[in-house]
Amino acid sequence: MQIIIQDLTFETIVGILEEERHTPQRVILNVKLDYDYGGDNFIDYAKVSTFLEEEMNKMSYFLLEDALNDLIQKLKVFHPQIHKIKLQIFKPDILSNAMVGVSQTICYSKN
Repeated sequence: MQIIIQDLTFETIVGILEEERHTPQRVILNVKLDYDYGGDNFIDYAKVSTFLEEEMNKMSYFLLEDALNDLIQKLKVFHPQIHKIKLQIFKPDILSNAMVGVSQTICYSKN
């Protein structure tokens, strides 16, 4: 089973520049979670969406790379049934002519 959350958009503090530390900016997250679904073993995509937004707001990351690594690790801890995570984080407004971001895919062995 794969859960897909596409274009989760919100404002948060993220970045290393002085202005970025004080002014929230828009970010867009895309996530794909592969897991073994069965009966009560499901992942609530609404809770995952809320978690991602709340965690980014709470942590005020300096780098998107740090946010990416931390969020992936925490998703796996909270949902051990996940065997593959792909997370993308974009800052769509940082450049006028491009949407920039980071992406990582982690595969875990199935037990």
